[in-house]
Parts: sequence; structure tokens; C-alpha cells
Amino acid sequence: MDGNQSHTFPSHASQSNAEQDTELGGITHSVSGQALSQQDSTLSRSQHGASQQPSPDYHAPASYMNIHDVDEDADRLDPAQPASLEDQKRFQTRAERRRSSVSQSNYDIPDSYVRVPELEDIAPIPSRDERRLRVSPSLEGERALERQFSSHQEAERRASIARGEQPETEKPKAEGKEVSRLATEIYTVSYLVLFAILGTLARLGLQALTFYVGAPVSFSSVWPNFAGSLVLGFLAEDRMLFRFEWGTPTYELQLLRAKENGLDEEIGASSSDRVAVDLAAAKKAHVATKKTIPLYIGLATGFCGSFTSFSSFIRDIFLALSNDLLVPDAGPTSTPRNGGYSFMALLAVTITTISLSLSGLFIGAQLALALEPFTPSLPYNFTRKFLDRFAVFLACGCWIGAILLSALPPDRYSNPGAAEAWRGRATFALVFAPLGCLGRFYASLYLNGYFASFPLGTFAVNIIGTMILGMSWDLAHVPLGGVIGCQVLQGIEDGFCGCLTTVSTWVAELSALRRRHAYVYGGVSVLVALACMIAIMGGLRWSDGFGALACMH
Repeated sequence: MDGNQSHTFPSHASQSNAEQDTELGGITHSVSGQALSQQDSTLSRSQHGASQQPSPDYHAPASYMNIHDVDEDADRLDPAQPASLEDQKRFQTRAERRRSSVSQSNYDIPDSYVRVPELEDIAPIPSRDERRLRVSPSLEGERALERQFSSHQEAERRASIARGEQPETEKPKAEGKEVSRLATEIYTVSYLVLFAILGTLARLGLQALTFYVGAPVSFSSVWPNFAGSLVLGFLAEDRMLFRFEWGTPTYELQLLRAKENGLDEEIGASSSDRVAVDLAAAKKAHVATKKTIPLYIGLATGFCGSFTSFSSFIRDIFLALSNDLLVPDAGPTSTPRNGGYSFMALLAVTITTISLSLSGLFIGAQLALALEPFTPSLPYNFTRKFLDRFAVFLACGCWIGAILLSALPPDRYSNPGAAEAWRGRATFALVFAPLGCLGRFYASLYLNGYFASFPLGTFAVNIIGTMILGMSWDLAHVPLGGVIGCQVLQGIEDGFCGCLTTVSTWVAELSALRRRHAYVYGGVSVLVALACMIAIMGGLRWSDGFGALACMH
């Protein structure tokens, strides 16, 4: 038959089970050679059609029957020759073994295999139902509840005004005094400025410490992203630093009540004597209150957000793709490589940074739980009456000091021939750092509430900061502006862009969003930022190439 012709396999599925049993019985009994040959031929066709019916979507050519590697000659009875009793028994044994292997395994597994850890019933994802896996509400659920609560409160306020009643305020007052809205805003901005400077110094210092000859990870931006995410995880899970929240250790009191209830159960006290305790509600109230404290906002948004940098992460992805990633023990020129290796380098930077940052977030949370018995608490009076007010003067002083150090660099007279390298390495970055941090803070305030499943504020600042870093990188490598211009551009990259963009907040949002929304948000953030970086930096890299910097970094 011509192999190009297309046919369907013969099917005899309409044959009844009784007829098949009769034919199978004809094989197992001794009959004449001609009758056995006919019965066996019929059996072969009927079994082939009944057990291997092709899918209706397939129209396989008849030439497929000529494929030799699907033949099993030892399992067939030749219809042209009489079958001996031994062949019949062998065929029946193989058929029974095949039927049994479909439903169960033939392995005789020792009982000791159950002690192998990899064979335990350990699932990386305990439940595929996110509602069972996630004990606390997701980020989308939290924002939906907040909007619902705000709408309810507003409706009650309007109803009370319509009835001529004075609306009640539910915010607790500590010792009869309440910090005004203006003072709270000043304290928050002061903490953001102060911790933006400290976070930038920590990032630049850790990058310098981890950039050495023979480093196992050649791109040093990954370690600040890991460390900043770790600190944010600790702060998010901690219940001790701010336990005096509004002057009263609410969460601690709830824990003590829970312990007392446990003791009452042991001694048999009546249930009416026990105090109702809702630890989940107390924990949620503690977190909600903690997020209104200016010092906590400065630590989480100011320090952790400035310690990490999304724009540096995307820059390293592009440099790995273009084979320009800075390596401490490499020469001025890189070894050429093909596109496959560049793609592998891109994956290495992406996977390493994201996985380590997420790991840092969870490790920080676990450290907060482990160190809870030893973590000190900030006294309420010390925070409200001294630290908040002192932070205003300290933030202003640090920012003014950074400006003065940029105008009068400390190495101007100590190393006359060094071209005042401290400007490009640190001082200009400290000048621009508070601007980036404040921009990220207010963008999150006004934009993150638009879409509960997609934090628009964090996404916007990460993309804008990445684009500004790419443009600054191009201008510094043209080069234009001489030494001072190069140092200013480096200050914009490390200070403004480094504090405007954040990885710690990004991975915290990824862990809080629902699974599908987290994949969309994370993937879109990386792909859009990388596309912008390729469009901006790639134009110079693949046309004229990157020139040498006019200043030391």
C-alpha cells in the first residue's frame, strides 16, 4: 500500500464481549491449525481495535503500521503457522501481566522505604486553594475590606450629621493628647529623609564590601536587595519594638489573657470566668496601628526601600545580557560570547535576585519570631516626646551636611590628584536620595489604591526610576560634562534612582498578592522595565558602545 495514502485503523469495537470471550477460549484449547489460525487472526484484529482505538482527532496513515519500533514480535501469534501449547500459555501470561500492570505496580517495595525523606508526603505547596493556604487576607482582600470599612464609616458619619448628632472619633488618645496632622506629617517626612540617607549609605557600603576579586556572585547589587528585604520581613512580623503603640501594650495584654485562659482550663475554672481573646484580631490591630507610627514608616519605607534598588537590579540584567556586567577580576574588555550564554546570564541575574530577595523577606519574618523574647521595646514617652522631635533636626542636619560635603568634598585637600572621588561615590548620592524616597512614598499613597490586584504606585516608580537610571548611564558613558557631570549622574543613579525604586516593597507585595495576580504583577514589572532599559541603554551599547567613565566610581 502506498505510504502517502491516509486510512483509519480497522476497528471491531462493536463485537460483543461474549464473542471476544469465545475467541479467547478458542485460543486456550487445542484446535485444528486452520481453525486456530482464523480465530487468532480475528482475536488480533478485535483486540487491536477495542483496546487501541484512535482518537477522533487523529487520522493516521496506514503506513504507521510499518513503524518497526512499536512492534513486539514476541507477544504475537503468527496466524500463518499453528500455535503450540507453549506459545499459547506464553501469550496468555503476558496478557495477564499487562492487564495487572495497568492498575498496580509490580514492585515489591521494602517497608524501610517509608523512612526516606524525599518519599514522604511533603508538598512544597500545602494547598492549591489559596483561601486555605493563606491564613491572613491577601493584599487585595485587605484593601477591599479597608474600602468597605471607609464607606461604612462615611455613611454612618453622614447619617449622624443628618440626625443632628455629633460624630464620634474612634482614634484612641494617649494621655489625653493627640499629635496633630501637621506634626505627624513633619515627623514622617523627617524620618523618610533620615532613613533614606542611612539606607543609601548601607547599600553603597554593602556593594563595596561584596565587590571583590573571586566573589561567588559577580553582581553586588543582589546583597543589598537581600538584606533590605530581610529587614523589612523582620519589621513586618515584629510585635515587640512598637508594642506600646498608643501607650498601651495591646498585643501583649492579649497574649497574657490567652495564657491565663490556658491556666484556667488546666485548673478547671468555669468558662464564664475566662476573658474572650482574639489573637488574630489583636495582631491585625497591632499591625494597623504600627503602620501609622512615623518611626515605623521611616524604617520600612525609608530605610528598607532605599537599601534595595529595583533600577540597579534591571541594570544588572541588561549588562548581563549585553556582556558588560562589571566583574572585579576582569580586564577592561570582556570576552565575546554567543547569544545563548547571554540569555543564561540574564536568567542567572533574574532568578538569583528574586529568589534571594523573597528568601530574605521570609527569613526576616522568622527571625522576628525567634528573637521575640529578646527584642527590646521602644518606650512610648521616649518615642513621642524626644525621638520624633529630634528626628526633625537630625534629618535636616544630615541633608544639609550631604550638600556641604558635595560642595566641599573631604578628599579635596587630602588627595589632590584623586579628582575628588567621594562626590561620585557617596556625597552626591546622599543629596539626591531623600528626593527619590519622598517621591516613592507619595506615589504609593496616591496610586496604590487604584487597583487592589496591581500596586500601581510601586510599579510606576520602579519603571520611571529604571528609565532615569538608563538615561543617566548613557550620558555618563558618552561622556558629557566632564568629571563633575559624571559624578552628578552617578549620584542620580545611586541616590535618586536607587531610592525611588525598591525591591523590598516589590517582593512584599508579591508575597501578599494572590498567586495569579502576583505572577502578573511580577512578570509585567520585570518585562516592562527591561524593555525600557533595552530601548534606552541598548541604543548606545549596540551603536557606538559604552565609553569610559570620566570619573571614578
